Amino acid sequence: MGNCIPVSPSTLQNETMLDLLDVDFNFSYTYESFTDYDSVPCHNHYCAHFQRLAPAFLAVTCAAAALGTGALLLALAKRPRAWGWPHSRVLVAQLAVGTGLFASLLPLVAVSIGQGWRLGSVLCKLTYLLWHWSLFAQGLLVGTSSFCTAWARWDSRSQRLAAAVWAWALLLAVPAALSSGTVAASEPICIYRGVDVLSPVYLLHLVLCLCLFLLLPAALVVATAAVPQLKAGWEPGIAVSWLFLGLWVPYGVGLAVDFLLQARLLQPTCGTFQHFDFVLGLSQGLGVLHCCLGPAALLALRLCQPRAAASGSG
Repeated sequence: MGNCIPVSPSTLQNETMLDLLDVDFNFSYTYESFTDYDSVPCHNHYCAHFQRLAPAFLAVTCAAAALGTGALLLALAKRPRAWGWPHSRVLVAQLAVGTGLFASLLPLVAVSIGQGWRLGSVLCKLTYLLWHWSLFAQGLLVGTSSFCTAWARWDSRSQRLAAAVWAWALLLAVPAALSSGTVAASEPICIYRGVDVLSPVYLLHLVLCLCLFLLLPAALVVATAAVPQLKAGWEPGIAVSWLFLGLWVPYGVGLAVDFLLQARLLQPTCGTFQHFDFVLGLSQGLGVLHCCLGPAALLALRLCQPRAAASGSG
């Protein structure tokens, strides 16, 4: 969450990009490479706050996600016929798998922040691959479920769609794995190694993230408002699925702004670098909450619907 650059000012000019698994440092870093601030360097204290708070936040989120996902799966098993479009049991089961995969990585992330990355570069890349695989799979599931009934039953059509969704999500996650690796510091860390923010691999990863976190939500909203058939068939329950996208939209905006700053397409100021990392970190933390809020929202909606139906019939 946010950027921490534990290097000298000369290395800082290489634009090293760090992200959620990046930080294992208890000191602030200084931006001394900007000519405007050579006399009074800019100090950023984000890293110390992140290292102190992130492990506890991730641990609590993981526990809540485990409880919510477990309760959701239990509800699926106990009352399979209670789930209908747009949240059929086929769709909900896959969303539960996606959130479960995401949440299962949180303890590893929390430990790595507090104690350093001990598992080597290959497992670092695998962690980023699985992390983004779950995100892209959930995004594609939400997108395909918003305006079609393909997930209403588990037949040959939905089986082919499920295979395509998960295969495409895995393919889209590959750039994230290729952009990651380990670096040596006081403790080894697992990072996005975007030393060159204009490198093709990192740019591809950035574009894919922006498509998921910004373009997909915008396309769903515009399509719902502009197409009469889609607007007429819109179900309030679809908004619960869109919760995943809504929680990640601020991080998508943060990624875009961060790239513009790193590529010097926006003029950085001392205040920008002192405060932007906190904004970026909080936005990613908000996105992480999807793994506990998503299952809870789906379960609450299903529990409330029978009561609404009963009161309506009465």
